[in-house]
Amino acid sequence: MTAAFGSVSEALALLTKGTVTCHKIEQLEAKLKEGRPLRIKAGFDPTAPDLHLGHGVLIRKMAQFQKLGHEVTFLIGDFTGLIGDPTGKKATRPPLTREEVLANAETYKSQVFKILDPDKTKVRFNSEWLGGMAGEAWIRLASRFTVAQMLERNDFAKRMEAREPIALHELLYPLTQAYDSVALQADVELGGNDQLFNLMQGRILQEASGQKPQVVLTVPLLLGLDGVEKMSKSLGNYIGFMEDPDTQFGKAMSASDRLMWDWYLLLTDKLPAEIEALKQGHPMDAKKALARQIVSDFHGAEAGREAEERWIRRFSERSQEQAPDIAVPPTEGEVQLSRLLVERGMAASRKEAERLIGQGAVSLDGEKASDPALRIALQPGQSLLVKVGKLKLERWVVVT
Repeated sequence: MTAAFGSVSEALALLTKGTVTCHKIEQLEAKLKEGRPLRIKAGFDPTAPDLHLGHGVLIRKMAQFQKLGHEVTFLIGDFTGLIGDPTGKKATRPPLTREEVLANAETYKSQVFKILDPDKTKVRFNSEWLGGMAGEAWIRLASRFTVAQMLERNDFAKRMEAREPIALHELLYPLTQAYDSVALQADVELGGNDQLFNLMQGRILQEASGQKPQVVLTVPLLLGLDGVEKMSKSLGNYIGFMEDPDTQFGKAMSASDRLMWDWYLLLTDKLPAEIEALKQGHPMDAKKALARQIVSDFHGAEAGREAEERWIRRFSERSQEQAPDIAVPPTEGEVQLSRLLVERGMAASRKEAERLIGQGAVSLDGEKASDPALRIALQPGQSLLVKVGKLKLERWVVVT
């Protein structure tokens, strides 16, 4: 089932690209060599109605398996969502109502097909097998694990050390996620790297149930537009699946160059060698191509091209019309950009200027300056468009 890439080695290169964990890669290679469609599983608890590019990393990995001819199941955790995944949480999640879970699940189904092929995707709800489990079945399931095993996870260990309570139902979460793998007879389970503990429990339960243990593939958490925190709607550093083309394109163009290359690895099908080749060109061209791809993924190729054209037109008009010409003296060799920003009154202090540069809030002729220690030279006759944040825009005209 690797015809699209011609060989198992090429398929492995794509499927493991941008992953943090592949447990175990030799098992994945062996499964691919069997020449049958593998059963791929990824679960999503519908705890919020909107998806963003952070979720897209995992969904794109599912799509890569799908393009190679494998069977992809988009598993909606309508039952596990009632428990609440304790991963990364310092306190017990407040439980959602079934009505909230089902409403969020409906929005998920409409959004994931922006990336996945709806004709090749199985959508399942884990309440199908967990919702009808009787008391005896729960006891048998729980008997497969020990309390010590559950308390090995970092989240619980930290909460115990801090004397924070752990609700009994939270211990059931990894068990139920593991049982999902048994019910679906998964060959491969995908998840975020913070989910590694839960995913590994699936291997344990499958083996105890007489199945071959699944391969576990994890992807990293995507950094948001600030380049510091993981992408999150609550932090405002996200690009949403359902946002309009102009908003998606503009947000993507605001990402730093360093962040852009991470996004290329995690949000496109390009292999590392292709990304390295892009780095030899102009970063602005690479960033526009990435922004165009992001819009195309959710709104179509034509919408991507049109959003790019509108962005270029707005940027050009804004740069030419709103930037006042400011006469500045030439520098003696290269000097720190942060110093020039302070001298021009575009930053209150060197420390603030360096912070703004590091956050990607400063651009020179449309290119982000991401190195706080960046040094530049201003030569007679030179013109430089300088932008700081959204409101400060000047064209420095170097005079003698």
